[in-house]
Amino acid sequence: MHEKTRRAVLGTGIAAAGSGLLTACGSPGPRPRAEGPDGVDGNAMGAPARPGAPAEDTPAQYVSPHGPEVAATEQRRGPGPVRTFRLTATATTLDIGARKVTSWAYEDQVPGREIRVTAGETIALTLANNLPQPTTLHWHGIRLRNDMDGVPGVTQRPIKTGAAFDYRFTAFYPGTYWIHPHSGVQLDRGLYAPLIVEDPKEPLKYDKEWVVVLDDWLDGVGGRTPDKEFERLNAGKGGAVGHAMDDGSMGDGSTDGGSADGGSADNHGKRGAKATATAEATATAKAKAKATATAKATAKGTAAGGAKRDRTRSTARKEAAPMESRLLGGHAGDVTYPYYLVNGRSPESPQVFRAKRGDRIRIRLINAGGDTAFRVALGGHRMTVTHTDGYPVVPAKTDALLLGMGERYDVLVTVKDGIFPLAVLAEGKGRSAMAVLRTRGKSPVKFPRPKELDGELLTADRLKAAEDVRLTPKEPDRIIRMRLTGSMRRRDWAINGRPYDPAQRYPVRAGERVRISFINGTDMWHPMHLHGHTFALPDGGPRKDTTILRPHHKVNVDLDADNPGLWMVHCHNVYHSESGMMTVLGYRK
Repeated sequence: MHEKTRRAVLGTGIAAAGSGLLTACGSPGPRPRAEGPDGVDGNAMGAPARPGAPAEDTPAQYVSPHGPEVAATEQRRGPGPVRTFRLTATATTLDIGARKVTSWAYEDQVPGREIRVTAGETIALTLANNLPQPTTLHWHGIRLRNDMDGVPGVTQRPIKTGAAFDYRFTAFYPGTYWIHPHSGVQLDRGLYAPLIVEDPKEPLKYDKEWVVVLDDWLDGVGGRTPDKEFERLNAGKGGAVGHAMDDGSMGDGSTDGGSADGGSADNHGKRGAKATATAEATATAKAKAKATATAKATAKGTAAGGAKRDRTRSTARKEAAPMESRLLGGHAGDVTYPYYLVNGRSPESPQVFRAKRGDRIRIRLINAGGDTAFRVALGGHRMTVTHTDGYPVVPAKTDALLLGMGERYDVLVTVKDGIFPLAVLAEGKGRSAMAVLRTRGKSPVKFPRPKELDGELLTADRLKAAEDVRLTPKEPDRIIRMRLTGSMRRRDWAINGRPYDPAQRYPVRAGERVRISFINGTDMWHPMHLHGHTFALPDGGPRKDTTILRPHHKVNVDLDADNPGLWMVHCHNVYHSESGMMTVLGYRK
């Protein structure tokens, strides 16, 4: 559970003040001192005083990720048989079907190798960092001990280049989860893998299982990287607000500068100076001029014609008209990607899953994308939804599903005879991906658009939690209001008007029923994610850790504060979270 200093050559490896008011309704103990009108504890800011400092700097009134409360909670879960894993995060070349790209990945493959354990077992995983940046590993959706959550500057120090870190915790709750970094925009590279925790008393009956990971891809195409995309989106605004790198390195791995405002690229404090309208206009003009120049050069057929054509297509997509989706309530995303992948493959060379007619298949769907919601349907079949975000629901049939970034759904299908596309639409972006399910014959090169993709679409608010995991109805002890603020033009994404600062705390106490009221005051949708817990959607709704929030809508979610520590709450659009739309839920002693 400590960073190792040896070289890692193992070779295996988150409006106005008052809009976010926090009220303590019958919560135990006195009201914390110096809480602002929205409930942020401004007195004992509770975060490391210096960038990248370990969370043992947490002030005494808050539970530390490394404190006895965290250890005691883990002890109650009980240590189970130990399953040992090694992962290496490294720069590599990946074959994504349509082409090969240079990117970062776990064990030189995308998605990374599946981690599969049985509920109650202890995961002991060593992550070796061979990347040119510090990194961490976050266990998305898992209710684990806080010091293993993988958030730099909050629960652990970043894992430096050449170092390794041992993660160890009990995987107590079965379900479909996944892993990814929580460092800068590394998530939008190839650094992700499925994590499946099997139920030793699995009630579902099925013949085969298909784990399907969805992704949007730009890394290594036409000179693009997620770090350059972040800089483009935030042109002139200064350094990242979120969990960026802590060694002063540039996002592409070079080491010749810091953030755009001259500060360190790992400033976990406040945002650099906002861009002026003139700066934004200048940046836009430069980008358009560059696009035009590239297009002209390509038209002339230079010696590097293939590469320039690639850059031209990439640039043209970046400069495309706004992407719109009725399902998402308007603007669908900030980034247009050249490729969309299913299990690491583009539609030109899709993955093929083989089964027999009559087989009952459990499909575990995971959206690992950085900026894209996906609509999913299996041609010729209806799906029965059994789980969302790892927790069982009352089974419900549908033609299609919509997954925001970070969401997961499990479905059952009974296979018909033939060849069928698993169709994946990049919602609002006019592009798609696919995989193939077949019982016989060869896969055709092209499929017609399956009617199921435009059929009945089931959303999480229409699901009900299975009775055995349904949250017992109860009035909240504490209500936390989190108003999502910011705009696409200014890129000032925040919660309650405050860009991310790890010193912020929304205090809770163990044993409370907490209601988080997410209020989207922006013109764009956001998939909101809570670490270390699940929450319930209203009226007996499903247990989830990630929920889609449409523009100018409100969603109340309830949770039981039963996992002490410091926990992130953030938008799972990585370009929004790193721009400032995240904060910390902190347990008070």
